[in-house]
Amino acid sequence: MKQVDRFLLAIIAGVVALVAVALGLALTRSAPGYLPDTTPGGVAHNYLLAIKGRDDERAYGYLSPDLKGYPPTVDEFVSDIDSRYSWSFNRESSTINIGDERVTGDRAVVTVSETHFSQGGLFSSGQYTNSFSMTLRRQGDAWKLISADSYWASCWTVSRPCEPFL
Repeated sequence: MKQVDRFLLAIIAGVVALVAVALGLALTRSAPGYLPDTTPGGVAHNYLLAIKGRDDERAYGYLSPDLKGYPPTVDEFVSDIDSRYSWSFNRESSTINIGDERVTGDRAVVTVSETHFSQGGLFSSGQYTNSFSMTLRRQGDAWKLISADSYWASCWTVSRPCEPFL
């Protein structure tokens, strides 16, 4: 009987140690950081990180001012994101991975993979992945966003003012 108690205590101690290690790793994990703005992939990553982190001025700075529907102010940009086209800007927790970066002259297309996490059922992983493209143009020494399949208000490429999508 004593051997069973020691075995049970060893299992419990092992579980407690694993939980402590997992908690320590989770708490010491650093937040994702900004990348250099010298590549289209870096600009796409930084734009998405700024959107998710609510660093609206920084995100606004990555838009090309040559867009037909360029928001004239940061406040208009924020209004487009939070009110008019909020369905296109997922500010919830997800993981962003920059994939292929295809540069042709002064134009680049970056493929982005976004993984969303949610509570899954018994037979569900609780995650799904969405892939989309972002198009950038070199303007001087900087890369600027000119369109995207997600995290984008379609009116920015057409005209001002943006109207809510109904």
